Amino acid sequence: MGKALLIIFVKNPVLGKAKTRLAATVGEEAALAIYKRLLERTKSITQPLAVDKTVFYDHDLGENDLWSAEDFSKDLQSNGDLGEKMLAAVQSAFQQGYERVCVIGSDCYDLTTDILNQAFSSLENHDAVIGGAVDGGYYLIGMSSLITDVFQNKKWSTEEVFPSTIQDFKNKGLSYFQLPVLNDVDTEEDLGDWAQDILKEHKKA
Repeated sequence: MGKALLIIFVKNPVLGKAKTRLAATVGEEAALAIYKRLLERTKSITQPLAVDKTVFYDHDLGENDLWSAEDFSKDLQSNGDLGEKMLAAVQSAFQQGYERVCVIGSDCYDLTTDILNQAFSSLENHDAVIGGAVDGGYYLIGMSSLITDVFQNKKWSTEEVFPSTIQDFKNKGLSYFQLPVLNDVDTEEDLGDWAQDILKEHKKA
């Protein structure tokens, strides 16, 4: 078994359930198409990584979807809020013997394979790694041993998440590496040129 694991949190791409804040302005069909594009992007940047990879679905395990069984293991997210879900996944990874574990979502189009490699490399000489998002959250968190505090007592989906996580590292005296700040996609304002063809195709009448 590999010593490094990338955990990828995804939502099943279901109309009306994916990217609801985005859907409020662009419509449900456009939001779903954009989310599918984000999933494809996430797959393309993670597939080349020389680490184990597990996709955690929010409900039903995807079958015959874009996540090939040869490259990705599949699992279900646990119950609870985002912190509880991430904690359960990371805790399980360390119990399985992994020594470096990173967690990402599927909302960051600007994330690259190089940045992911940098994250895993940093864990060879740091306790933790984090990639902050423009909105005050983060698109990646990783650690070389379980740090439960970072998943607890957080106001998820707020601008407090990143700074309070950094404070957790400092409070415990942990060394941490910061990746570049990138943009997560939550609303129409977050969309780049890569989404313009989808918006045109689904333009509301």
